[in-house]
Amino acid sequence: MSSPLPMPAANQSLPPVLAGPLLRRLEPSRLVLWLVGSRALTLTLRLQGVGDIELGDEHCTVIPVGTQAFVHLIDVRLDSALPCDTLIEYDLLIDGVGIAEWAPHLLYGEARCPSFVLRARIDQILHGSCRKPHHPAADGLLCVDRLLAAPHEPSERPALLMMSGDQVYADDVAGPTLRAIHALIKRLGLFDEHLDGAVVSDSAALYEHVASYYHRADLLPALESNETLRERFFGGSRKPIFTSSSADNHLVTFAEVMAMYLLVWSPTAWTLIDPKPPALTPERGKRYALEQTRIDAFKSGLGNVGRALAHLPSLMIFDDHDVTDDWNLSAQWEETAYGHPFSKRIIGNALLAYMVCQGWGNNPDVFGEILTKTRQLSATQRYLDSPLQDALIDDLLSFQNWHYVLPTSPALVVLDTRTRRWRSEMTLKQPSGLLDWEALSELQQELLDHPSAIIVSPAPIFGVKLIEAVQRVFSWCGFPLLVDAENWMAHRGAAQVILNIFRHSRTPGNYVVLSGDVHYSFVYEVLIRHRKGGPRIWQITSSGIKNEFPPALLEWFDRLNRWLYSPRSPLNWFTKRRLMRIVPHTPEHAEAGERLWNSAGIGQVLFNEKGQPREIYQHNADGSPRTRMVAPE
Repeated sequence: MSSPLPMPAANQSLPPVLAGPLLRRLEPSRLVLWLVGSRALTLTLRLQGVGDIELGDEHCTVIPVGTQAFVHLIDVRLDSALPCDTLIEYDLLIDGVGIAEWAPHLLYGEARCPSFVLRARIDQILHGSCRKPHHPAADGLLCVDRLLAAPHEPSERPALLMMSGDQVYADDVAGPTLRAIHALIKRLGLFDEHLDGAVVSDSAALYEHVASYYHRADLLPALESNETLRERFFGGSRKPIFTSSSADNHLVTFAEVMAMYLLVWSPTAWTLIDPKPPALTPERGKRYALEQTRIDAFKSGLGNVGRALAHLPSLMIFDDHDVTDDWNLSAQWEETAYGHPFSKRIIGNALLAYMVCQGWGNNPDVFGEILTKTRQLSATQRYLDSPLQDALIDDLLSFQNWHYVLPTSPALVVLDTRTRRWRSEMTLKQPSGLLDWEALSELQQELLDHPSAIIVSPAPIFGVKLIEAVQRVFSWCGFPLLVDAENWMAHRGAAQVILNIFRHSRTPGNYVVLSGDVHYSFVYEVLIRHRKGGPRIWQITSSGIKNEFPPALLEWFDRLNRWLYSPRSPLNWFTKRRLMRIVPHTPEHAEAGERLWNSAGIGQVLFNEKGQPREIYQHNADGSPRTRMVAPE
């Protein structure tokens, strides 16, 4: 177990580092790290085999987000390439003091500093999505820590951790978490902001408002129509098929989202505050108490989570909950949400925090101008500059470089399926395609002539047919928001193009599609009918990192899907995938016939030299043995 953390009193000085370091995009000649300090830090990177590198303005961009909170975006280019498949130790010195002194919980065993391994090729990857702090399941990121803590050779370490969406839940926040967010905002002096179009004038008034806890839907914007913005946008209506979505504690301000990131990635932030429950009704009080037990369990593991993220490079891409539920689901949704200044600000604040905390570390080269504007936003005053904030949000909403490609072997292609959507022009209520024609054309160009590729798509490209059929029925009836009707087959144009890309003769012979989002695990091998020699496609979907599908409902979906869409079923010819043969893998510990595995955790894929998966596992957060996804004989 990691070392216990100090517990500073409220009147003591803040520790120098509030969160991090997180290893982000690592290459032999480039290291990218993320860290949040309580002041602008003078840092030195000590790198095994290289020596000390002073992290001045050339290597470190500092973005103030509060009077005592400063994001450090560290980007170091090296003159000589580091060796691959070798353990490399590193340290971050603050006034000559290393990580062993200011963050001992980040170290394994007797080590005096963290380490990483640059893999020559991706022969092993960890992946997952959907980490909701107050879900009763255990935290799947602790599986990553357990893997790294076990004895292993450098060549046995995973190449990276891919988090494919919903790293935070900005739209679904527990009462105790929101209370901690507000305490941390006060403790760190996170910047306030003015709120145009809201029932409160600024963020300070929002935090003190009587409806701030469990009644935020009452504060959120609504339009005079048959269907309010609350129902369309913030999930105020119950979703009867799969789950319910709550806007009771929806995050609103930039400060709230930034505090959320600190609280889900670092144990240190929790040691700085001592939040007490607000005044609540007896019913809300019971809910708060239950959520508090789950949050207490969640934060007890954050030291180990931080340790894993300091040793293994992580890449990320957003999905809807990183911003808000059903984000950009349809053209009508977009018209409604972006047509109101308050809802546009809420979306923009979450996207800005995503850029600072997640997006930049994936591909720093594309964010230069936006980072300059972000620094100007918060450089001079306690309040964010509203005109600059609105202009920056406009830039982020039109930004088209959230996706990225790693020049690895196999190539790793990470899709933005949220902001470049193929909108339905005939019926605005119908779900948009997850990528528009232009983005799909760019994807095909990226894939040309690669012998193999790993595609990261937050939502599965090849999903469970029955569930997609249920979503299609609700979409036909004009209610796509009720069932999260977001799948690749929901839009005819996007579905046809993505399937044609797979059939193209010059695109890879081996595809692996890594996905999450649906909160259960499954593996499909996909073959093109009537075509010998390929391509071969594997759809590998991991359960939620800290989220699960309702067990009884999933069991019935699994069973009905096997009955209705068996290989001989004529219903298969009514699907868009009728020219493809879907071969499911079987979870090793599942009951006879089951294809879907429902357990929070983290996925693991081991690849052979051709870029084909040779072993596929789901590590279970509850501590049970890992589940192997077995190919049919």
